[in-house]
Amino acid sequence: MSRAMGFALGLLGLVVLIALFSSFYFVNQTEEALVLQFGAPQAVVTDPGLHFKTPLTQNVVFFDKRVLMLDAPTEEVIASDKKRMMVDAFARWRIVDPLRFYQSLIDHDTAIMRLTPILSSSVRRVLGSQSFAAMLSGKRAMLMIDIKNAMNQDTAGFGIKIVDVRIRHADLPQANSLAIYQRMQKEREREAAEYRAEGDETAQRIRARAAREVTVLTAEATRESEILRGEGDAEKTRILGQAYSQDADFFGFYRSMQAYQDALPGGSTTVVLSPNSDFFKYFGHGPGGK
Repeated sequence: MSRAMGFALGLLGLVVLIALFSSFYFVNQTEEALVLQFGAPQAVVTDPGLHFKTPLTQNVVFFDKRVLMLDAPTEEVIASDKKRMMVDAFARWRIVDPLRFYQSLIDHDTAIMRLTPILSSSVRRVLGSQSFAAMLSGKRAMLMIDIKNAMNQDTAGFGIKIVDVRIRHADLPQANSLAIYQRMQKEREREAAEYRAEGDETAQRIRARAAREVTVLTAEATRESEILRGEGDAEKTRILGQAYSQDADFFGFYRSMQAYQDALPGGSTTVVLSPNSDFFKYFGHGPGGK
């Protein structure tokens, strides 16, 4: 009897010990807790630390109170100007009311399943009302704010808050991108051809101006050289005239000697003339021809 009593007391102590340990739970600084009794919410615990609950009848559900990530798949959006674009967006959200969150979404995985289509729908609705050019301008930041506000309206009863929405990429589909690239390439080629034509025209204009300047300079130089040559010939004629007037016989002799030098160079030159020609009048006589 004493052995059965000891076993019973031991079992009772074990039950009491288990109940005692199950009466306490710990809330982390990054978490919030919701106390449930037979599945019904009883209290929301936001203070970190050790807390007490009724054993066996109550259980605790923990929620992350940090900012969480919601990543949506890439969506094809038709802009107001009928252009298609592929949009990759994501949102950041956090739980602000654990009780309402539990009642509407239950847990994190269910929340992701519910919030993903809401993000996609808000992206299509907001961006679909804008042109593709607006996505590439400074208006893009305001569009992301509009998407965030639209999501907060759609999730007002979920006990969450959309903190931020960002658009990673907003690109044209591959086929459109290729067509735009080819069109841009042709446009650049056209501009290059125009620049080359303008360059050729400028080069021809510069070459024509340079040729004209060369012609003018050459003509001026030729004119100046002719003037100087004429002045030199006049001076030569004047000097020779003065010399001829001083001694006509010597001047005639000097000119004949120059003619002999030019007509009879050294070598085997043969000149056939009459012995009585005036060309040889100084061969047998002096400057006076006597």
